[in-house]
Amino acid sequence: MNLSEKLAKHVRGVHFGGNWSDSNLKDQLSDVSWQQANQKIGDLNTILALTYHINYYVGGVLQVLRGSPLDIRDKFSFDHSAITSAEDWQNLLEKMLQEGEEFAAAIEQLPDAKLEEAFVDEKYGTYHSNLIGIIEHTHYHLGQIALIKKMVQADEK
Repeated sequence: MNLSEKLAKHVRGVHFGGNWSDSNLKDQLSDVSWQQANQKIGDLNTILALTYHINYYVGGVLQVLRGSPLDIRDKFSFDHSAITSAEDWQNLLEKMLQEGEEFAAAIEQLPDAKLEEAFVDEKYGTYHSNLIGIIEHTHYHLGQIALIKKMVQADEK
């Protein structure tokens, strides 16, 4: 297995399972209702905001891997649409999982030599460092989602 395939495996692990931490987005979010996703706990981000935020970066980097320019900006990474129904929430989850798989598939196609090239601009580091960063970022926010989910569910009891 080459490095690109290993990175893709990690992307799939954090999205769908089979990773070392035994936690993934699909399982953590599968029993979260749209109301729970919107529930605010103190000054923490909502599950909705974190879910959108994770996918904002995955989707943006996926576009670069497909040959488009990098057009995402940090300041917009929490600017999600309102989720006001189960259908809205389900659509966001399906988009996140679909783009997670597409992201992994695009990474698999990268020649390992590409991983050491500058990502869009030298100031952003290499493809490798950016892909590792996306994986770490996703795990970080997955942990937040898991904790907020516990708080939301405890609040309902």
